Amino acid sequence: MNFLNKMERKFGRFAIPNLTFWLIGAWVLGFIIQYTMPQVQQMLTLEPYMILRGQVWRLVSWILIPPAVNILFLIFFLSCYYFIGTSLEQAIGTFRYNVYLIGGLLFSVLGSFLLYGVYFIFTKIPVTGIGYYFSTGYVTMSLFLAFAAIFPNVEFRLYFIIPIKAKWLGIVDAVWLGFSFLVSNWAGKVAILASLLNFLIFFFSTRNYHRISPKEIHRKQVYRQQMRSAQGVTKHKCAICGRTEEDGAELEFRFCSKCEGNYEYCQDHLFTHQHIRRS
Repeated sequence: MNFLNKMERKFGRFAIPNLTFWLIGAWVLGFIIQYTMPQVQQMLTLEPYMILRGQVWRLVSWILIPPAVNILFLIFFLSCYYFIGTSLEQAIGTFRYNVYLIGGLLFSVLGSFLLYGVYFIFTKIPVTGIGYYFSTGYVTMSLFLAFAAIFPNVEFRLYFIIPIKAKWLGIVDAVWLGFSFLVSNWAGKVAILASLLNFLIFFFSTRNYHRISPKEIHRKQVYRQQMRSAQGVTKHKCAICGRTEEDGAELEFRFCSKCEGNYEYCQDHLFTHQHIRRS
């Protein structure tokens, strides 16, 4: 998007590199809190009612609450999402990845306050329990959907055995999210929509989607490989001995005017070779 291009030129230097590392670190701390001090976790949720009464740390602390995952698969889960996040950052750039991830978190915060405001307007009663619906679980799904859109043919090992491509897992996630949206109450609907709004905006409302499409990324990779290969191409080569300018700085090469065709020789064979005639 033109807006993102302008923002990147102006604020790109402030982008946080390897942002996924810090997100994973926050989840690790959250898992420690979850299993050692579960009562503290209630003080971390994204609860607008409590935030408006001075507990402003909840605006950020809810990120510490990790997605629901079995402790046996914790290492696999964290390493998998570290791979997903770093791959996205390499594909779309550090600034855009920052916008995508932080944008998803901000949309969740805004969605929770919007939901709280609507409930308060209609009921005139301060509502609690909204933080139950807003978690990083949906944000991680938005990351995976972005990964599946950019790298559809990357294979994951389901249960460490069954190979399945990212695009099929992305479709399964999208169907599950759609079903969850339909059967959830209004709080759940707002939480799902707010968490995935970054995906909808970034991939369906931008004219520059082709820049991060799989075909465009593959074309850039091939071009970079060709450029690296071209750096090893020599300018001169003797038609007799095959030596090039890389075989010695003292070597000199000349084309023979008596040979029919573009034949080049080093100084040792320029006057001793047999002239080539096509007829």
